[in-house]
Parts: sequence; C-alpha cells; structure tokens
Amino acid sequence: MATTESPPENGAPTGVRASQGPRGPLEIDRLFEALVKLSGSDLHLKVGQPPFLRVKGALQPLKAAKIDDEQMRRLCLPMLDERQRKILEVDGGADFAHTCEVDGTRWRFRVNLLYQQGSLGLVARRVNNTIPDFKGLFLPPAIERLCQLDQGMVLLAGVTGSGKSTTIGSMLNYINQTYRKHILTLEDPIEFVYTEDKCLINQREVGTDVRTFEIGMKHAVREDPDIIVVGEMRDVETFKTAIHAAETGHLVFGTIHASNAPSTITRILDLFPQEEHAAIRSAIAFNMKGIVAQKLLKSTRPGVSRVPVVELMFFDALVRKYVLEGLDHQLADHIKKSARDGMQDFTMSLRSLVDQELIDRNDALEIAPNREALQMALKGIGVT
Repeated sequence: MATTESPPENGAPTGVRASQGPRGPLEIDRLFEALVKLSGSDLHLKVGQPPFLRVKGALQPLKAAKIDDEQMRRLCLPMLDERQRKILEVDGGADFAHTCEVDGTRWRFRVNLLYQQGSLGLVARRVNNTIPDFKGLFLPPAIERLCQLDQGMVLLAGVTGSGKSTTIGSMLNYINQTYRKHILTLEDPIEFVYTEDKCLINQREVGTDVRTFEIGMKHAVREDPDIIVVGEMRDVETFKTAIHAAETGHLVFGTIHASNAPSTITRILDLFPQEEHAAIRSAIAFNMKGIVAQKLLKSTRPGVSRVPVVELMFFDALVRKYVLEGLDHQLADHIKKSARDGMQDFTMSLRSLVDQELIDRNDALEIAPNREALQMALKGIGVT
C-alpha cells in the first residue's frame, strides 16, 4: 500500500498494537532490521544467493555473501516452534508471524518457509505498524460505504502483494473508530494486531488458537460477531462457509486472487462444478455487496513508495441481474457508466493517480488494461 519511506516513531503505534514475541533476538533479526531501515516490503532468502529485499516494488540484493544450506537452516529454524517444524517437514512449507524489535519499535512479519529443489528458503512480508486511513492510502472515498454495511460479503481481489490485507485493515480500523460492534478475525497467520477503540475485537490464529479454519468458522457463528474476517477464499469450503455467514446476518470480509472485479465472479465459479454454478450465482448476487480489486504501482511522490490502483464495483440492481443471468461481460461497461454512483475501473483510477501526480504517466500506460482508453481519459475524452 501507500507507505512512507521512514519507519514510525518509537512508542505505541496508532491503530495497531505490536505483539510480544516469546524469544529473544535471533540471528535472522539483523536481516529484518535491514528490511525495516531500508523501507522494504519483503525479504527473500534462497540458498546460493545473497539476501534480497523488495524496495519500492523492485528486488535488490544486499551486499552480503551468498547463503549456503547450513546458514539457511541456522537463520530460519530458530523462528519455529515444534508444531511449525512438523508442518514444515510434512507439508514442505509453513506460514507464521515473527516479531522483532528495531530501534525500540516492535515489527511484525508474515513469514513463509518453503523447500525448493531440496533446500530451505524464506519469503517474509513486513506488516506496517500503523494502518493509514483511506486518504492516507489514496483509496477511493466511496470505499467507506462498504464499511457501513450491516451484513453481506465484501471481497478484496488482487495478486499476492497487491495490498489487499492493508486495505482490509484500513476498513476495519474505520469500523473500529466509528461503530460499537464485535469484530472476529480468523487468520493464518495474524498480521495486523488491532487496538480496540469502539469495537470489541477477537483475533484467532489458525493452528495456534484454533486447529483448523473449518472449526474456527463453525465456532464463529456462535460467538455473536457482527463482522467476520475470513482471509483468502481459496477453496469450496471456505467460500461456502463465508457465504453462509453472510446469509445469516453477518458482514464478511475476505480476499481472493483475481485480476479485476468482473473476473472475480469467474474465479469463484471456477471453484465449483458446473452443475452448482446457478446456485452459486444466486448466492453471489444476493449476498455480495462489493468487490474491491487492486494493484500496487510505484509512486513518484516523495515519501510515498507505492499506491494502489483500485477498481470498485458495488452490487446494485444491474450488477445482480448480470450475475444472475450469466452476463458477466456486461459488468465492465456498467462500472464505467456508474462513476457517479461511486464505482470506478482501473482506467479511472489510473487517470486520478496521474492527475494527483502520484504516479508516472508512462508507468500508468504500461499497466493500463486498455492503453487507448487511458490515453483518451488523460486528455479528458470519454470521461464521465
């Protein structure tokens, strides 16, 4: 997401409470410290290569020696508890959160350990200590409407690293500061740790607080939540459980890997056999309230590393009709025609970011879904 290029000041961060880790400093913490001080987003470790950091969206190597197998295991394995070690050995990969202190401030990292070609490797994402508001993240103001809902489902779509978790965090922070509700998150692992304001917030980590996602969701509907955060929609069971929670009066937030808002419908349907598609279309049409699709693009504004390019689709009467009737190809055109109702496509978002001098015009044209449409929009042609 849009991030400042300097770490936050020491002391309690706004909106997020850093968790306390059970272990003291580890050897690998020096690399996490470098990631924080260089305002990087990701740390990559691979045997036969020096450590790599992703800074402003680009991977760059540290000036360090190449890592060998023995050093990799020495760096990575001390982070794991016994349960996580078993998961790593059985599954060939493990996800968990790691916390370390940098200049008096505690930072959280979402870590994935993996085996590739027989060697251990690591990819870790830095979790921001603060959650900026919509304006600070340069999100469209209309996204606020999705936080004011009482029930239904809201999905954040995009590839890994597109800022979906940060956007959800910002939305939950808005709710936390505005309403008196019970928020329940089910995460693997927990990323942002929220400080309660007006809301009561319970965060459960799969594998630590509850054995499986399925068990966690079974319990969730009995725990009187107003809002449930379910994480990634990666299989049939996850979607069915989440949609059931939406049907029974809860507001459900989730993420999904899809390139844009209309293709999210196809991505969900692909989880199910053809004979169930009509029923799933009906469930989507009557329970989905909005889809936010986003990508991250390098910013040209000093002090801002990357900003989200956002497509926003609300489920109004026409969107529901198109989804029910299988007319998904009509959705993109409807988004364009509904700008006055708060919807926007990637072209509109790119034009706005260029106009605000947040991104480079050539960068915008390079990633534009329709280069000619963006060129016309930048000239003020065909824009509502």
